[in-house]
Amino acid sequence: MSSKLYIGLMTGTSVDGVDAVLAEVSDQDFTLVSSHSHDLPASLAADILALCQPGDSELDSAGKVSRQLGRVYAEACHALLESAGVAACQINAIGCHGQTVRHRPGPDGFSIQLGCPDTLACATGIPVVSNFRNKDMALGGQGAPLVPPFHSRLFGVDGERRAVVNIGGMANASLLDGETLVGGFDTGPGNVLLDLWNQLHNGTPYDAGGCWAASGKVNKPLLKRLLRDPYFRQPPPKSTGRERFNRQWLTQHLENDLPAENLQATLAELTARSIHDSLAEFAPQRMLICGGGAHNQDLLERLKQNSGVPVESTANAGLDPDWVEAAAFAWLAWARLEEKPGNAPVVTGASREAILGQVTLP
Repeated sequence: MSSKLYIGLMTGTSVDGVDAVLAEVSDQDFTLVSSHSHDLPASLAADILALCQPGDSELDSAGKVSRQLGRVYAEACHALLESAGVAACQINAIGCHGQTVRHRPGPDGFSIQLGCPDTLACATGIPVVSNFRNKDMALGGQGAPLVPPFHSRLFGVDGERRAVVNIGGMANASLLDGETLVGGFDTGPGNVLLDLWNQLHNGTPYDAGGCWAASGKVNKPLLKRLLRDPYFRQPPPKSTGRERFNRQWLTQHLENDLPAENLQATLAELTARSIHDSLAEFAPQRMLICGGGAHNQDLLERLKQNSGVPVESTANAGLDPDWVEAAAFAWLAWARLEEKPGNAPVVTGASREAILGQVTLP
């Protein structure tokens, strides 16, 4: 292939928009060329969140949402290419993660991401690589997290143990011993509970900078109860999502007399503690943070206090934290077209390496 250009698209568990990147990818190099953040219509975001929990007429709703998402993804691609001054014919493929609405690891595990690849391919004229997770699950893996091999490619440094922690709706960690990927897993909730509680009490999408959480006081007995959830003690490989950590999970732990800002502080400490505790055995010498949580100064300070090691943005290692996940799916699209393995059995528990993703032609 003469072109090295790929698009990566990501909508995560926060359901706060589409991250789109244009990247130049080869065996030796990965270069971010351009990026674009695309809004999700509020009604579509609400429909996605409704599908994240069991309900009525799910198949009809899922089919409609999938087509709508395909069109929104196409809009994001058009805007990205226009801003970069690049024609669609120059792009090898779009790596589209899709919007996860169910992730059920286990013996008959499956993972469902919405975002119709046929709609996206036809609207852009570009081949689309999608459905990255289920091959790994068919091989006995968790199908998640998928970004650790990309983290290893970009952020591994000889002589230092690093944990690359993506804090989106959920949080996941990649364990890098020098340039070797030695593990990875979902640590538990990232921003999902913080965003939920902030939306209920402040009416804004998120607690900007963690200022509201910083104004509260951690309720230690409640934190202890939250940390008793069996997921936190489950050994890797493991992955999770809104199926487990959601409003219902939070409600069952609420105390009527707890000031709202104190619960926000407790939820922030839960995210920081669950990340720290999951990394204790690996004992990283440095944490690199990406995802929306990289902008939450209160959360970063809690991670520093818990870990006692440098905690910094992936920007310091060469890639803006807002674009790491979308960039990973541009890289995974490249791996699919180059017929290179995209999973890491040491992370997911799959029985072998596998080429991930299905190709949909325009």
